[in-house]
Amino acid sequence: MATETVAKPRTSARVHVQKFGTFLSGMIMPNIGAFIAWGIITALFIEKGWLPVPELGGFGTNADGDPNTGLVGPMITYLLPLLIAYTGGRMVYDVRGGVVGAIGTMGVIVGAGIPMFIGAMIMGPLGGWTMKKLDALWDGRIRPGFEMLVNNFSAGIWGALLAMLGFYGISPLVKAFSEGAGNVVQFLVDNGLLPLTSIFIEPAKVLFLNNAINHGVLTPLGVQQSLEQGKSILFLLEANPGPGLGILLAYMFFGRGVAKASAPGAAIIHFLGGIHEIYFPYVLMRPLLILAAIAGGMTGVATLAITGSGLVAPAAPGSIIAVLAQTSRDSYVGVILSVLLAATVSFLVASVILKTTKHSDEVDLHDATAKMEQMKGKKSSVASTLTGAGAGGVAVLAGPVRNIVFACDAGMGSSAMGASVLRNKIKAAGFPDVKVTNASIANLSDTYDVVVTHQDLTERARHSTGSALHYSVDNFMNSPRYDEIVELVREKNATGDDRAAAPHGAHAADAPVDATPASAAPEVLARESVILEGSATTRDAAIDEAGQLLLARGAVDEGYLAAMHEREESVSTYMGSYLAIPHGTNAAKDHIRSSAVSVVRYPQGIDWNGKEVKFVVGVAGVNNEHLHILSSIAKVFTDKEQVARLEAATTVDEVLSLFGKVNS
Repeated sequence: MATETVAKPRTSARVHVQKFGTFLSGMIMPNIGAFIAWGIITALFIEKGWLPVPELGGFGTNADGDPNTGLVGPMITYLLPLLIAYTGGRMVYDVRGGVVGAIGTMGVIVGAGIPMFIGAMIMGPLGGWTMKKLDALWDGRIRPGFEMLVNNFSAGIWGALLAMLGFYGISPLVKAFSEGAGNVVQFLVDNGLLPLTSIFIEPAKVLFLNNAINHGVLTPLGVQQSLEQGKSILFLLEANPGPGLGILLAYMFFGRGVAKASAPGAAIIHFLGGIHEIYFPYVLMRPLLILAAIAGGMTGVATLAITGSGLVAPAAPGSIIAVLAQTSRDSYVGVILSVLLAATVSFLVASVILKTTKHSDEVDLHDATAKMEQMKGKKSSVASTLTGAGAGGVAVLAGPVRNIVFACDAGMGSSAMGASVLRNKIKAAGFPDVKVTNASIANLSDTYDVVVTHQDLTERARHSTGSALHYSVDNFMNSPRYDEIVELVREKNATGDDRAAAPHGAHAADAPVDATPASAAPEVLARESVILEGSATTRDAAIDEAGQLLLARGAVDEGYLAAMHEREESVSTYMGSYLAIPHGTNAAKDHIRSSAVSVVRYPQGIDWNGKEVKFVVGVAGVNNEHLHILSSIAKVFTDKEQVARLEAATTVDEVLSLFGKVNS
């Protein structure tokens, strides 16, 4: 029988540049605090600073006639590049990769003799990646007891070799590139051509290509220029909030519908918060507005060039507060003028475009927001401001449903089973590409399309997932809200292109429930942990009985049993279909020694907060090893015939068989 083969979509060059820029940004952004600290010290204590201090600023000589080292030089030469290298290596291969990457970067720093940010962004990931490949060569071949010796010496030896490679090989190349790029920038400045860079930078921002330009070129060159001249114009080529502010002001006066109503809030987030992506949907809605952004950007850069103004360090995020905090002592007038004039020109051009073109902004803002998120490759943390979500509003999903998270307090039991039930329903509806995961509320981030929680936990979940749609349930096994979510997926994922889009925002820690093979969790559910005739007659006694089975196996300590009761007091673990799955709180995971599940049946039933429960499943999980079993249990309890067979079972083997031989 012939089968239809669907070609895998080709990844565009724009997406590759975005990913590259995101990777560069991932090395720089976590260390922005260090850049700010260096900028403050530079602005205050250098010879031309607000409070010149030779010992701190690194100028003049000490009492013995030796030059003062100061803080400025060592921080920019050693601290910042090493932090970047460590972060880059850690992104590739955790702490081990970060350490090796930092060692290799030291060779580049010493070899070049200048701040080596580009070298750090090369050597850090390179060190992590090569160390990862080397470790794979002898993985599983090290004799027991020699692991620490091999790991430490292999990292040390390879780090030393990378340092020599950096000294003799990488540093000359990076130094030549830095000097060449610096000469190009200087040529543009000398010939008054620097404002033309806005023709490329402003469209790149809207297409989320700016990180590759900003963090890959402008920041390293700007730091070098700042070290030599005390300030750099390059830090404001991309970070100037003026062009975006002008566009949003134009929408406030001449926009229509939702776009006009949301523009004031967006302007505050953009100008004071420094989140520039908030104005991108407004440009995507009227692509001609990119001319306003370019005109504003060129005006701002020209103003800086004419006044000779600049910043001492990167302004991140691009807030007016951050910009002013990093402004050089002699540049406040020029910097403020550049922002004001950029906003004015952008406002005037955008106003003309808005007034002379007929366009409906009512629906298109949501579409433009969805387009922005599609180009970005993940949900926008500020999209809720444009689509009506957040405090006091109800989220409106701008694009297709790509990822759903089922959250509970611990992310261990009820959320795992609920996610399994919902995943099966969505797959049965014909949408296997929609990722359904589970997580604890403490680990949620605003990267999900839909969040499902117990009704008592919804408010907690909203705080960290404001742009997602929220569904509250009180029955984890057969909630009618699941059917509503399936209908939502049908509505939003109507086209094949949407269904084929790659899931975004999902975290490795939130792996699908049934992704863990049973073989990876041997004897999580043991025969001795199944009781067909429980002795408890109350909810608390049943929790103790299930918990004692976990304790008897050595899977948990006494502290976990107390946490099981604490969890029950905060949110009920009743799942529906006569099932309860008591488990500990998120804080109690330190009391778990190994993954285990216990099953206790109460043929006569017990009262569980007003609900009848006949099956109590105690849960303790490490590294998702228990999730396969919970998935099997969830499948059983969504089938009334299977539940009836469980009630009628006379042997432990029958119970294990109904759960799909979970330990096979």
